[in-house]
Amino acid sequence: MTDLCDITIPALAYLGDCVIEKCVRTYLVLERGLSTSAHLNRASLDFVRASAQSDAMTRIEPVLTEAEGIYYRRGRNTGHSNVPKSASVGEYRRATGMEVLFGYLSLSGQEARIDELFRIGYQLDAGRSTATQQDS
Repeated sequence: MTDLCDITIPALAYLGDCVIEKCVRTYLVLERGLSTSAHLNRASLDFVRASAQSDAMTRIEPVLTEAEGIYYRRGRNTGHSNVPKSASVGEYRRATGMEVLFGYLSLSGQEARIDELFRIGYQLDAGRSTATQQDS
């Protein structure tokens, strides 16, 4: 088995992108009840844009463990030569850091932590309690 330290930052970001996408898709289908590809694709943009991931990391960063912070910073500080026009360099760096963090968590078998950080980052539990109160 490959040691996590031997996996490159770009490879962790690649995997982490997939992990985040799975979290988003699971949330949209199971909790938001979206069922058509058009609605799902449109709604997923609110989660997967670099600016959205950057905002999520602002909320996640204060609760990171030491090890998680190391992986996040390694991803954030990696050179970025192809920043999309829709994001600033800072947003793109934080988003890449988030992808690396989620890739690390996935490979280390920390699925519950992935869910916890995803929910913190996108404020999903706060929204759920508000929605529940409004339904009452």
